[in-house]
Amino acid sequence: MANAAEDAPRRTIRSVEIAFNIVDVLQEKGGAGVTELAEELDHSKSTIHSHLQTLEERKILVREGDGYRLSLRILDMANHVRDQVGNYEVIRNEVDTLADETGEIAQFGLPEHGKVSYLYKNRGERAVETASRVGTQQPMYSTALGKTILAYLPDDRTDEIVADTDFETLTPKTIASAEELYEDLERIRERGYGIDDEENYEGLRCVAAPVKNGETVLGAVSITGPSSRFTMDSIHEQYSDEVQRAANVIELNTKFA
Repeated sequence: MANAAEDAPRRTIRSVEIAFNIVDVLQEKGGAGVTELAEELDHSKSTIHSHLQTLEERKILVREGDGYRLSLRILDMANHVRDQVGNYEVIRNEVDTLADETGEIAQFGLPEHGKVSYLYKNRGERAVETASRVGTQQPMYSTALGKTILAYLPDDRTDEIVADTDFETLTPKTIASAEELYEDLERIRERGYGIDDEENYEGLRCVAAPVKNGETVLGAVSITGPSSRFTMDSIHEQYSDEVQRAANVIELNTKFA
């Protein structure tokens, strides 16, 4: 028999939503006052002011003149979250090594809320800049990290994420349907690594390898570069070996930690 609690619509608390919306806006803008926040979030000044006072009392915000900004307590929280990843130091070292040896962007991502979240990123000496930042998320279906993680999640979780995916066409090469995605996931399992062939951004390619602990996928490690250097031949013949080596080192250190 189905659990009535599980089938019930998810309820949210409006005041909590407002508080986190305030935090999101302050993060985006770097700081703002009551009037600007009220206009941005379409709430009364009194509502915004009461939430700001509460967040300030909880030391989540700092008041500066007529405006507010996020406090350093956010940084403490972020460091705590990062430290919860037991093999973080190994991940950081391997990503740094990848960036140094290839000269490109190297990253580690893990699954959160049906997307890939960036835990660590480093740029080699010839790397081009990308939009990804530590702590941000991107879709699974259009990124090498995301697709690689998706390929090794339990089947029911993969199906759940795919069913919830809105296949937005980001470039002419973006995967546009569940059928295409499942075909790509099968290729990833066969060869042991995933490829973003200019699917997220035109002119950029990426290759990623899964990091597993037994049958459980913990995340994935990747390198990204311009398509002029990241030809498909170089991905298959060189860069795929690089990310798989890094993934293997992380896995071994996780296993025997």
